[in-house]
Amino acid sequence: MRDPLGELRDLAETAGATVVGEAIQNRRTPDVGTYIGKGKLEELKRIVEALEGTLVIFDNDLTPSQIRNIEKIIEVKIIDRSELILDIFANRATTAAARLQVELAQLEYTYPRLRAMWSHLGQITGGAPLGIGTRGPGETQIETDRRLVQRRKSVLKARLSEVLARRVREVAHRRSEHRTVCLVGYTNAGKSTIFNALTGPAGGGGAYADDRLFATLTTRTRRWPLGSGDEALLSDTVGFVRDLPHHLIASFRATLEEAIHADLLLIVIDVSDPMASVQLDIVCETLADLLRDDPLRPREETMNAEGATWVDGGPEAPPPTIDPDLPRHILVLNKVDRLEDEAELAVWHQRDPSAIAISAKTGRGLEQLREIVQERLMGELVEIEFSAPYSAAKAISYAESRGEVIEREYETSGVRLKVRIGRSHLDRLRSMGLPV
Repeated sequence: MRDPLGELRDLAETAGATVVGEAIQNRRTPDVGTYIGKGKLEELKRIVEALEGTLVIFDNDLTPSQIRNIEKIIEVKIIDRSELILDIFANRATTAAARLQVELAQLEYTYPRLRAMWSHLGQITGGAPLGIGTRGPGETQIETDRRLVQRRKSVLKARLSEVLARRVREVAHRRSEHRTVCLVGYTNAGKSTIFNALTGPAGGGGAYADDRLFATLTTRTRRWPLGSGDEALLSDTVGFVRDLPHHLIASFRATLEEAIHADLLLIVIDVSDPMASVQLDIVCETLADLLRDDPLRPREETMNAEGATWVDGGPEAPPPTIDPDLPRHILVLNKVDRLEDEAELAVWHQRDPSAIAISAKTGRGLEQLREIVQERLMGELVEIEFSAPYSAAKAISYAESRGEVIEREYETSGVRLKVRIGRSHLDRLRSMGLPV
């Protein structure tokens, strides 16, 4: 059964608040002045007084005037969903880039609210109408603050542009040297726990994982051994949430660069959550928005499982599973250990037959996930046989390290090998002069 205020409650507790009461109003359209109706506002005031509340959080975005009007009646601080999320991000930002991103998002949120914040200084006495010659100190302060905010925003955007440019170069370099995989999903879906389980001591692991919203605000990248000498770089990213403020998404573009340009996305959902289906839709919509605004990603080509490309809608394109605009992805159904009845997985496999059920906590399904990722990145395994001169030591070493040697025979002029290897490695071997 859906809990309409469950996520807001979790967000409030994540921010450090103690929830003492809740109220819901079903209404066709919001009230222009106070968002909720007059009767509900009086009821809310009584609840706050009875429970001695000091803060009211709305699960919606409010205008500055609505916040001011509600505060006048209820006489406690009022914040909306966006401000709450921004507060959580501000408390969790630890890196220099994250702090820049959060500060910019906060200024984007605050800027249109400056007039309401300074309205108490705009009271002008006398019979003259407001206008020329009647500008009060409040208006002067608004203009001063606006100039300061705009100047600070310009500085932050310039610094973030440098961060983004550097991140783009880093991602491009990694992609040229390695295959890249990125964990994305709803906040608290278990991405960091999966990251640590997959990379482990060999890859470095060490991502902070906790059973709370937005435990990770930065991208962490480590080596992920896939077997047979293959490895990928696995990245863990910030989680998504419903109604994530658009300026926050824009500010965190540098952090999400790994997801935008990854060779393969692992879209993680908490399959035990009753809202998992809605959360998956939100993740896909957020990713689609990021990709739509990305000038560096070609929109017309997508990679298939063998590493080839096709034009969107072309004859070789497979049927879409989640969203045809998203890059290659695997739907990962995490926390299956929490399911009371695993028959629920059948519904998910109807939606995406290639979805993989795992439990990062118990380790179930992780080996299957590794095998499938290896096949997706390196292509299906094929057996090749070739002879190479001893002078081609680098190519021979590459074939032996990236594949499984079935037969090896030393000859006078070189070595003859029979190897089982991923199809995607064949082009590299050919470029080294091997007849494969």
